[in-house]
Amino acid sequence: LVEKNYVYGDTKQEVNVYVKVFTNSPFLVCMDLARSREEVIDPKYLWIGPDGKNLEGQMYVNLTKTGKLMVMGFKESMSGAYTCTLSHKIIETTTQEERVVFEAYKFMVYAYREADHAYQVFVRFTTRECELAANSQFFEELKKILNNIISDLTCHILESSYKCHSIKRPKQGLLHELFVSFQVNPFAPGWEEVCHQVPYDCEDATNMRVQEARERIGEFFNKQTYALKHEFQTVPTIHYVDNSFSVTHIDSCRPGFGKNDITHKNCASCCVVCEPGTYSPNNEVTCQICTRPRVKKYGATSC
Repeated sequence: LVEKNYVYGDTKQEVNVYVKVFTNSPFLVCMDLARSREEVIDPKYLWIGPDGKNLEGQMYVNLTKTGKLMVMGFKESMSGAYTCTLSHKIIETTTQEERVVFEAYKFMVYAYREADHAYQVFVRFTTRECELAANSQFFEELKKILNNIISDLTCHILESSYKCHSIKRPKQGLLHELFVSFQVNPFAPGWEEVCHQVPYDCEDATNMRVQEARERIGEFFNKQTYALKHEFQTVPTIHYVDNSFSVTHIDSCRPGFGKNDITHKNCASCCVVCEPGTYSPNNEVTCQICTRPRVKKYGATSC
């Protein structure tokens, strides 16, 4: 159904279209692919928007003479059903008799955003014993170092914690290790100001920054391995466990958006605008159902 920047209709079913917020939609074609490759006599097109109004002459649309519709500067509130009725004539070759036929096409157009990325990091350090006072001092220092490494990216370390565990490995005595966990998050104070320098939407810039932060932190732990092997005469009491660095990718959506890989399987990784009757008040990835669905709009942040 999608060709170049065109999305074709289908008389048998509605066609889902996803438009990134603040961008222009592809051209919605008031025909199916087969019809567009045939001769059409005296075609007329009637486009109706989600509010039930005729779209001809509206400032925010580009409507071509051949019935193609582009919605410009797409916002959450523009989501919904766009329907087009195509009327054209069929002329009988023998009698030259004319009759008018009608075909209806329905497009469900949804605003979407890219998900905001963050990273959950797990890393381990060997220590002499679990009751060591130096463990918590070490942990605080580690957080400061990591925050310094990424502060120029307006990223920061969140939800950091550690636990000490005793470990018995085959053919070795009892060891003690600190299991450290933290989140690398792109919304450190001041991130909005950085965003205002970016036209339109900020996710792409934010996601690039947090990716860079994750890479710097990975590099920092790689260097620990090198330093332990090459730079220390005596190994420090608390030191990095080789290859213990692991990262999990976490997505979040802005309020009014959520993910649904069943309803929106063609845009499963996108944060799609919450449909009427649902809402998302926070940065979770799901739109919640309103208990009393008073919400008639797309992109609700409360019921």
